[in-house]
Amino acid sequence: MEFLCYHRDRPDSLPLREKLQEEHWSYMDRFAEGMIARGPTFSEDGGTVTGSVHILDLPDVATARAFAFDEPNYQAGVYRDVMLRRWRNTLGRTMWDFPGGDTGGNRYLVLGMGEGRAIDLTAPSGRGDLIAYGPLLSDDGSDWLGTAALLRAPDRDSARALLTPDGYVCVEVHDWEFGGRRAG
Repeated sequence: MEFLCYHRDRPDSLPLREKLQEEHWSYMDRFAEGMIARGPTFSEDGGTVTGSVHILDLPDVATARAFAFDEPNYQAGVYRDVMLRRWRNTLGRTMWDFPGGDTGGNRYLVLGMGEGRAIDLTAPSGRGDLIAYGPLLSDDGSDWLGTAALLRAPDRDSARALLTPDGYVCVEVHDWEFGGRRAG
């Protein structure tokens, strides 16, 4: 089962986040085999970390909940809230398989929260800028709750345009970058 977990930072939690960086990465190392994508989100000016997104394959909902709530930053109070949803990897690859690599261009997390009729269930064709894409689902996978994507785009408006106009209750666009341990 694939899940999207988005931890949103509390204001002014960066010092605590930095203090726990090695604990966070060591924790994530335990889930490396199932990791599809990961990385921090940033404020619009790119200067402030606002959260962490992790998309991963786990055995069940209970394991996904443990992943989200046992995470060291969550336990220490770095995060103000957590969004955890089943997700379906429509691209069938990880972020490390993205042909565009991990640098160059602007990267975004797009979250469309839906209700009613399911839309945008499959990745749009001809979009070489997609890093990860899939529907957000209920715990049992039967109900569509929205769509989530990681992509490279010229700007926030272009990233937002990935989803069907007026098809969502709300759409969030977050600056994002490839995550994981930094070399050096």
